[in-house]
Amino acid sequence: MDIAILGGGHGCHAAAADLTEQGHRIRFWRRDHAAVASLRAAGGIVLKDAAGTRRVPIDRVCEDIADAVRGAELVLLPTPATAQRDIATLMAPHLTDGQVVFLAPGSFGAYLMAQWVREAGSGARVAWAETGTLPYLARLHGPNEVNVTIRAVRLPAGVYPLCDAERAIAVIQRAYPCVHPCGDALSGALMNAGPIIHPPLVVMNAAPLQHHARWDIHSEGTQPAVRAVTDRLDGERIAIREALGYSAPHYPLADHYSSDRWMYGDAHRKLQKSGDWREHIDLIQHRYVTEDIELGLSLLASVARWAQVDAPITHGLLAVAGGWLGRDLRAGPRSFEALGLSQMSRAAMSELLFSGLHR
Repeated sequence: MDIAILGGGHGCHAAAADLTEQGHRIRFWRRDHAAVASLRAAGGIVLKDAAGTRRVPIDRVCEDIADAVRGAELVLLPTPATAQRDIATLMAPHLTDGQVVFLAPGSFGAYLMAQWVREAGSGARVAWAETGTLPYLARLHGPNEVNVTIRAVRLPAGVYPLCDAERAIAVIQRAYPCVHPCGDALSGALMNAGPIIHPPLVVMNAAPLQHHARWDIHSEGTQPAVRAVTDRLDGERIAIREALGYSAPHYPLADHYSSDRWMYGDAHRKLQKSGDWREHIDLIQHRYVTEDIELGLSLLASVARWAQVDAPITHGLLAVAGGWLGRDLRAGPRSFEALGLSQMSRAAMSELLFSGLHR
């Protein structure tokens, strides 16, 4: 299958190498022209995982996003949610009917990117899907070298519009057989693990993160008090899902720490052992803040308000992070209030998510 991969981070490199090894034809685009030239000169991506180390040649490394998107059956974005609007604008003229765009994860980006593409003038009928986490626990070890600690074994995905779900899921499963449907785009957004796992770790480790040059929030930073807050936060997420009628499995984050039933299977010990997450985390600019708190946690809090579900941990973490950022994060750019959705009835929301706008 022809797959476009858009972006230049850890997950993008992991996906390009992994999906190439599966036999797919990859068009790998990133906006950094020097990095594109470097990857071409290197002759591919060095992939490191349990099977060893090898160089994987990539079929097409693209400077122009049009070269990547045109003709691709699946467009994959393992990119931060903060990059979605720019990518939507750049890709809009090149999308065609029948394509599937897969956000891994999305932070309700499946809904938003569809709107941004329309605003940019595209009339293509595209299915948008988002899942709960990256398909890989991965970290770059160099400009063209990626280490994959573990691959996801279960990836719940929501689709916008939901009426296109059967086709979209079938396409995505050709790349990721572990993908399974979980309903509409809001359900997919409420599977996002980032706004659950990272805000307690960042907020409750703020002092050591600012004191130490590198700190592993998943090892030293994951202590019983932090876990207790994470479990309560995740309980609020699940309560919101249940209040909105979304069915199990909800993938409780506790399974990530104590069983093999989570999206990555039994992964936490491997994550800790790798040492790849001993890093510098800037409390202003790191994606755990700009993506998982400012966008993802703000979205979760707003959905709790809309669904009338009590969520004190969600709002408390949001307030503390807003304290050091100096602004009220309840008005985050992906809150239902900011998106103009907070006054919508549940029936109208269901219809919107099923049929999409301008259908």
